[in-house]
Amino acid sequence: MPRFDLGLDELRAYRPEVREPADFDEFWTRTLAEARAAGDKPTFTPVDSPLTACRVFDVRFSGYAGEPIAAWLLVPAHAEGPVPVVVQYLGYGSGRGLPHEWLTWVAAGYACFVMDSRGQGAMWGVGGVTPDPHGSGPAASGVMTRGIESPEIYYYRRLYTDAVRAIDAVREHPLVDPARVVVGGGSQGGGITLAVAGLADDLIAALVDVPFLCHFERAVGMTGRDPYQEIVRYLSVRREMTEQVFTTLAYFDGAVFAARASAPALFSVGLLDPVCPPSTVFAAYNAYAGDKDIVVHHYNEHEGGSAAQWPRQAAFLTARLAS
Repeated sequence: MPRFDLGLDELRAYRPEVREPADFDEFWTRTLAEARAAGDKPTFTPVDSPLTACRVFDVRFSGYAGEPIAAWLLVPAHAEGPVPVVVQYLGYGSGRGLPHEWLTWVAAGYACFVMDSRGQGAMWGVGGVTPDPHGSGPAASGVMTRGIESPEIYYYRRLYTDAVRAIDAVREHPLVDPARVVVGGGSQGGGITLAVAGLADDLIAALVDVPFLCHFERAVGMTGRDPYQEIVRYLSVRREMTEQVFTTLAYFDGAVFAARASAPALFSVGLLDPVCPPSTVFAAYNAYAGDKDIVVHHYNEHEGGSAAQWPRQAAFLTARLAS
């Protein structure tokens, strides 16, 4: 993939004007208050597992509209008191998978909470189990245009709400330190992480890898790859919906959430990324209000740093926990 976006110096200075609805904060305050009012206590069911290095819990917690969302919680087997936790959000189309896929943070002494993505989990990986019981009007395949005619019914209103409620849920487990919660994810998971960092209080860090769902108006017009192309296909048919679609998307833009975030953040970006163009990542990174750093992978596409990013994240968290 050849270079197709701005040069690195231009990216570091890139601060576009991104749509921000006047009622953005009211919309999200109301959405989260309604979800919390409708919710029940989370349940943590011990799982009989061959994993001897950790305890595994099958979790159900209340997400958007109080609807049940599945997750895994893995805790180091010999933890005697509350431990820090990394809450993991997932890439587009994947589900929570199986517990043994999530051992890396546990091996480093953290608990790991893996949230299923409602209505996804059938495109790659082992899959998920959480349905999305909401219909929508005409939509392209995938979830990007599901309910896109209004922020009230848009798919990502539900998913972002689930993600914030995951923080509420994991803080209730006695083996988790509620004051040491980290959020993280790549691609869609990175976009969700930005939303949570802008909406949730008292996070100690955010790990944001090659984030999707940022600076929609540039991304949709720049890349020829899915998932953004789902919106292109939708608008190629529903031509009259263009302004309405981008009005909806403004409530879900990672760059808008970034300006409200305070947790120290470690980002990553691939300068050859055709899925989440570098300028869309830097639009969120440059807007991010908390302390931040970014790892630039000069010759990588959407895989970014892959496994090479994790040691940097671990060192970043070690420094945060020591401060």
